[in-house]
Amino acid sequence: MKTKVKVIFHSLYGHVYQLAEAIAAGAREVPNVEVELLQVAETLPDAVLAKMGALEAKKAFAHIPVADPKSLSEADGLIFGAGTRFGSAPAQMQAFFDATGSLWGSGALVGKVGGVFTSTATQHGGQETTLISMQTFLFHQGLVVVGVPYAAQEQMTLAEISGGSPYGSSTITGGQGQRLPSANELAIGRFQGRHTARIAAKVAAK
Repeated sequence: MKTKVKVIFHSLYGHVYQLAEAIAAGAREVPNVEVELLQVAETLPDAVLAKMGALEAKKAFAHIPVADPKSLSEADGLIFGAGTRFGSAPAQMQAFFDATGSLWGSGALVGKVGGVFTSTATQHGGQETTLISMQTFLFHQGLVVVGVPYAAQEQMTLAEISGGSPYGSSTITGGQGQRLPSANELAIGRFQGRHTARIAAKVAAK
C-alpha cells in the first residue's frame, strides 16, 4: 500500500503555489509515497480578483484540482498552506477547515500526520502566528503535527533574508508581490515535504 499525502493550498498571486510545488516535490522523493497537489476553492469573484491584480496570476495554477474537504480522510499525510491575513489564515482556508465538521465528528483524521506552510509580504508579517493558527485545526482534528526541525540547515542562514521556521516553511513576497520564493525557501519546503511524508509512512505502517 502506498502512503498518500495531500498538499492543499490557497494562493492569490502564486507564491504559496510555488512553495506548495516544492513541498509536493520533496514528498515525492520518499519511496512508495503518492502525492496529490490540490487547491482550496476561491471565494472571491473574478471581478474582485481582477481589481486585486490576482486574476492573471491564478491562471498559472488553474489546472490544479479543487480539494474536497470530505476526501481528506483518504490521505495519510496532509499539508496545508495559505498566505496570511493579519496574522492568521485567510477566509478561503478557514472556510475549507470549517467544512470538515463531519470528519471531526467521526474522528476520521485522528492519528494522521499534518503540517502547514505560509507566506507574508514582510519578514515579520505574521508568518509564525499564521502557521500556529492553522496548526490549531490539526490539533482539533487529532492529527500528529509535524513541523520543520533545524535538521533543515537552510533555516540557519544569516546570509540572506529568508522564510522558514520550526512551525512550517514559508516565503516572503514583498509588499507588491515582487519577490518570488528563494532557492533557500524552496529547499526548506522540499525538506518539509520529505520529512512529513517519511513520518506519514511510518505512522501508516503501524
